[in-house]
Amino acid sequence: MAHPLQLGFQDAASPIMEELLHFHDHALMAVFLISALVLYIISTLMTTKLSNTNTIDAQEIEMVWTIMPAIILIVIALPSLRILYLMDEINNPDITVKTIGHQWYWSYEYSDFADLSFDSYMTPTKDLLPGQFRLLEVDNRMTTPIGMATRTLITAEDVLHSWAVPTLGVKTDAIPGRLNQASFLISRPGVYYGQCSEICGANHSFMPIVIESLPIKEFLNWTSASVSS
Repeated sequence: MAHPLQLGFQDAASPIMEELLHFHDHALMAVFLISALVLYIISTLMTTKLSNTNTIDAQEIEMVWTIMPAIILIVIALPSLRILYLMDEINNPDITVKTIGHQWYWSYEYSDFADLSFDSYMTPTKDLLPGQFRLLEVDNRMTTPIGMATRTLITAEDVLHSWAVPTLGVKTDAIPGRLNQASFLISRPGVYYGQCSEICGANHSFMPIVIESLPIKEFLNWTSASVSS
């Protein structure tokens, strides 16, 4: 959960988000090194009297400022491509949930369980319980088991939406007439919040996403209670 004056990302709750945080730090270090080098060169040019004009046609310098950016781009691109393929890799998911975006709420259908589907609306401010977050809490949470690969099939019924949960490193567009898929594996129990990240209309900011991760035994108890009700 984000908090006021937070400068960094939210704490990772999935392996993919941990990789994204590492890549962010890796890329930021490259940006710091480039900025320091450029600042040093600018300060040197401003404080040093140039007395040698032979450097104007120096091929060595031209080779350096051509090769160095290429190396930096490779150092950044390789980890980025690795994470991209990890995010797209979905092999034998343990559970599949179909997520449907509406104006302005979400619907969830559990394909592995018969008759398990529900709508998820934002909880009005007057109905919030102590400790619940305004504009982020919902009446029916999407519930998933801990340590199991979860695949989400994401689509929309009316307009474009975007299903995004920052803590899990998931952000996928919900497009009418098309199924997009995303996967995540939650590594610890908890409640994770997200919101629609596509401007989808007047109540765009009032369709939050809440995922609750439970141990497998409690998850099966939840599915049994939800189906029976």
